[in-house]
Amino acid sequence: MTATSDPRPLPPDKPLPGDCCGGGCSVCVLDAYEEQRAHYEARLAAWRLRHPDDEAPPAP
Repeated sequence: MTATSDPRPLPPDKPLPGDCCGGGCSVCVLDAYEEQRAHYEARLAAWRLRHPDDEAPPAP
């Protein structure tokens, strides 16, 4: 499998400090980010198993 057909997953964008309104929304942007981050970590772990020799961090 080549890197172009199986690219390294990219982390989700972290919310900015002002993105949360503090209003107790049922789906807070901070909670959504943590859920996206957990999915990213799982995808990254699976990707690392498929690409054990490719540990370069993603480009910014």
